Amino acid sequence: MALIGFARVSTNQQDLTLQVERLTEYGCEKIFKGKHSGKEETNKQALASLIDYVRSGDTVVVTKLDRLGRSLSQVLSCLDTLTDKQVGFVAIEQGIDTSNNKDPLSKAMVQLLGMFAELERNFIISRTSEGKAASGNYGGRKPKLTNEQEQEVLTKLSQGVSKVLLSKQYGVSRATILNISRKGDK
Repeated sequence: MALIGFARVSTNQQDLTLQVERLTEYGCEKIFKGKHSGKEETNKQALASLIDYVRSGDTVVVTKLDRLGRSLSQVLSCLDTLTDKQVGFVAIEQGIDTSNNKDPLSKAMVQLLGMFAELERNFIISRTSEGKAASGNYGGRKPKLTNEQEQEVLTKLSQGVSKVLLSKQYGVSRATILNISRKGDK
């Protein structure tokens, strides 16, 4: 009958400190940590280690429900696995505690909160996408040459001007000229 914590953040820039402090204050004997969403490998490994570690009668504690996964299906799948292992679950900030109460209402509450957490993430993604579209800033490197310059390069290439000469003329690498020529071949 142990309290086992799980802390997760979505990016390397985020910090686990506050979650770990909350879980320690709650009384967790051991805390598993997942970090970085890029490939999700660290989070998957940490969650798999947690699930492998817990035993019947233990309780998994998180600060928020969405710490268990990036989507509702991941969260619910994890909760189903914990239920199958007869492991309780506590989400501190949402006041969810299934460790003592395994009635259908508690399960429905967990699913509803998971849906709202996913909805909130989708709103954030949508607002971020709208902001990028409005500003025209989608990230990534700026092209070295304008569209007009690329057209000039393609014209000169078709006239037999060498890639090396064009790279010197436009102040870019030969690879850039080669990439432009490949775009023109499509």
